[in-house]
Amino acid sequence: MNRLRELREDRDLYQKDIAKLLNIDQSNYSKLELEKLNIPVEILKKLSDFYNTSIDYLLYRTDKREPYPKSIVNNK
Repeated sequence: MNRLRELREDRDLYQKDIAKLLNIDQSNYSKLELEKLNIPVEILKKLSDFYNTSIDYLLYRTDKREPYPKSIVNNK
């Protein structure tokens, strides 16, 4: 099953709900879920934050659902 769909359905949400969150049309979100469109980086970031997972998980680069720890950047 598609990970975006799985994550969305785990939260009992509809495509229109996620499309609204991302500020895109439901039809475009459907194409993202069906992998008919590449997911832009900004949308990947939003989805990763919303679902509290890593972008790598969304892109099938890992099976670990947990997000990576946030790094602390020194501005020195």
